[in-house]
Amino acid sequence: MYPANLKYSKEHEWVKVDGPVATIGITSHAQSELGDIVYVELPKVGAKFNPMKEFGVVESVKTVSTLYCPVSGEVTEVNSSLSSKPEVVNSDPYGQGWMIKIRMANSSELDKLLSAAEYEALLKK
Repeated sequence: MYPANLKYSKEHEWVKVDGPVATIGITSHAQSELGDIVYVELPKVGAKFNPMKEFGVVESVKTVSTLYCPVSGEVTEVNSSLSSKPEVVNSDPYGQGWMIKIRMANSSELDKLLSAAEYEALLKK
């Protein structure tokens, strides 16, 4: 159910690693719990984050939820299409619904994240 090539945070973000760059979004579990997403607020390119610091907000018809950065680094790209089509996070959370790309400052932080199996086990608790 959850792509095995990704890492996951307990706060329901996913991380796809491509060399020093991590693409970050929210999991299918998170988007389904939120319901229909109507707004996504993301940082600007060049913003720097430490692990588990707030990087944005997702608003749905049900609630507002904070987004947390799973790794430290500098934002190199933002999915600006989400400003006009936030519902893509619901329909394609692991593809077109990605949120930010970050140049990681410390790739060893990935070791603290969950595998797909560990994330699924967390959800069953």
